[in-house]
Amino acid sequence: MAKLYFRYGAMNSGKSTGLLQAAYNYEERGQRVLLAKPQVDTKGEDQILSRLGVTRTVDFLIPHGASVLELFNRYATGDDPEALLEHVDAKPVACLLIDEAQFLEIDQVDDLLRIAVLHNVPVMAYGIRTDFRTQAFPGSARLMELAHSLEELKTICRCGRKAVFNTRKVGEQFVFEGDQVAIDGVEVTYESLCGQCYLTESGGRLG
Repeated sequence: MAKLYFRYGAMNSGKSTGLLQAAYNYEERGQRVLLAKPQVDTKGEDQILSRLGVTRTVDFLIPHGASVLELFNRYATGDDPEALLEHVDAKPVACLLIDEAQFLEIDQVDDLLRIAVLHNVPVMAYGIRTDFRTQAFPGSARLMELAHSLEELKTICRCGRKAVFNTRKVGEQFVFEGDQVAIDGVEVTYESLCGQCYLTESGGRLG
């Protein structure tokens, strides 16, 4: 049986780079992969952006309220009613790779498990665990509950310790209030901090 994997880490821990490397590894062996990300992640529009400068266009975006299972079935079989050719013969999918998985809805994460278990296709989801207030994203929380395999991708705080929290900045100022979703580089920027540096910047505040 295939598995659902959740690879998570703070900002700048190499999640998108790892996803693109996994896709390359499959394709180097002649296997087909599908790449997707939630549509709410407007950074890069329909592309996955690695901080190392590598980019790749996703096979499909996941809109709010959409069934990931239906989207997967459509693209896995080569059926696309919006394309010039509504059907093309396609190789079996060896893996589904999801970027920015924290933005998925709970039902959409449930679909990822169905794809892995019922369709026997491994699903690798990459994302951050908590927001700038240290609160879990619903998609990440559900992945922590359902995934067969959890792997933390590590990065370093500015002080040299392991970074575990994501802090939001407007200009050079840290902020600890606001909507959970604000896209990096569009409205705000983010910095990964260790627990000590986070509490220093927040005045001891969590959540």
